Amino acid sequence: MPVLNDDQVSAYHRDGYVIVRGMFDAEEIDLLSRTARADKALDENAVGREDADGAIARLTLWNHPGDGIYGMFARGRRIVDSMERLLGGEVYHYHSKMILKDPLVGGAWNWHQDYGYWYHNHLLYPLLSSVMIAVDEATPENGCLEVLKGSQLMGRIDHFQSGEQQGAELERLEQAEACLEVVACELKRGDAVFFHCNTLHRSGPNRSPAPRWALICCYNAARNNPYRDGHHASYTPLVKVEDGAIMEVGMQRFAE
Repeated sequence: MPVLNDDQVSAYHRDGYVIVRGMFDAEEIDLLSRTARADKALDENAVGREDADGAIARLTLWNHPGDGIYGMFARGRRIVDSMERLLGGEVYHYHSKMILKDPLVGGAWNWHQDYGYWYHNHLLYPLLSSVMIAVDEATPENGCLEVLKGSQLMGRIDHFQSGEQQGAELERLEQAEACLEVVACELKRGDAVFFHCNTLHRSGPNRSPAPRWALICCYNAARNNPYRDGHHASYTPLVKVEDGAIMEVGMQRFAE
């Protein structure tokens, strides 16, 4: 799978997101899924965030990509070279997280912009982007990602606490919903969606019997390094790996 082409890059800058079908093949996603579901540390380190209705949305987050299969996804040229096209130069791994939206109980995520709170990590510019990789099929029924198309052009808006989550300012959000299209990002396993750090996005609760797990890898432009130290890791050079590393590392794990 090549890096994003010119049309996809243009769509991202126009709409605030772009969906790429079949970014990863079935074997790669099978290895990611098997690894994640057998990973006791992933489950034990998951934190819950209560939504407005009291349901729990779970995730596990880490700053450095490492040499395991999660790192092979985050460091692979397919993703990193695409991010460098979107952000216009060298990028580094900001963090990754696994979203664990379990059947029937997985909670919602409020409407928010990632830069709404990343801004407080001493970043001058919204030169960050994320890619969500579907470990499981994502549908409206199991709480897929939804975006407000073109909302990145609004710039950063204020965010406030809602339940245990950060949520976008309601009055401005209501105005945005009145004039912008809400797009449900339905994904097959192995599909990916790239989205701008100022794109308003949310996801609904999982009311289905199917899980909705997803790996999200986030990147910052190297030239946008935080202007002072904070709780989040600063610039670390990202060592890219060839795309075949996913299979090599994944197969080694299950051969042991």
